[in-house]
Amino acid sequence: MKKLIKFLIIGIFVLIIVIIVAVHFFLDGAITKGFNTVGPTITKTDTHVDAVSLSILSGSGKMKGLFVGNPAGYESNGFAIKVGSSSFVVKPGSVLSDKVVVKSVDIEGPEVNLESDLKSINLKKLLNNIQESTGSSGKEPPKEAAPKEQAKAQKKIEVDEFVINGTKLHVGLTAPLVGRKTATVSVPAIKLPPMGQGPDGVTVSEASSIALQALLKACLEQGDQVIADLMKGGQFMGTNVGTNTTQTIQNATKGIGDLFKKKQ
Repeated sequence: MKKLIKFLIIGIFVLIIVIIVAVHFFLDGAITKGFNTVGPTITKTDTHVDAVSLSILSGSGKMKGLFVGNPAGYESNGFAIKVGSSSFVVKPGSVLSDKVVVKSVDIEGPEVNLESDLKSINLKKLLNNIQESTGSSGKEPPKEAAPKEQAKAQKKIEVDEFVINGTKLHVGLTAPLVGRKTATVSVPAIKLPPMGQGPDGVTVSEASSIALQALLKACLEQGDQVIADLMKGGQFMGTNVGTNTTQTIQNATKGIGDLFKKKQ
């Protein structure tokens, strides 16, 4: 009898371990697949993560290889946003409930590419894509039948804290007289207000959209000043630029402020 009880205890313990491991791998795959399904529908570009891992015991998780591609017309620039690794913490008991409680999300060191020719800006186009997809632009988002995977990815969540730190903004300007100029600057930390703390929560796509819009707007604001500074340098580029350089530069930069103001 003692041996039987011992084997039963061992068997139950092994079963618990198997269930934990199975749920762990199921959740990792589900989160990754869910984001990779929803991401491109929000940005209308190549958007994906390489892997997501979550410990259901501690609630801590990692997201590796976040990539947001450039919108149409800017593919040659490689990427719009990329993040090597991010961390998050969820309330373990909520993982299998109707609403997952995410205690914190920490996006560390994202790299963002801003490209402009004074006529258009890649990040502004990406921001417009996101706003149109989610309806935050004032227009109704397109009503398309969601695939089964996308429907599953719309699980409700609550995000108590969302912080983006150490953003590096790479600015590339191509314009007459100035030619090609680049600069890299830091973007101040971004802390978002809590999301989905009510009974209804928010979807993964809604939370992702809010975070992406906040990052893009911060980068556009920073990029506004960088481009203005790069353009001012155009009048000092040598004697072959022409005698009317200062006035030409002023004319070229006249609309840059309005271009960025329209990002709201």
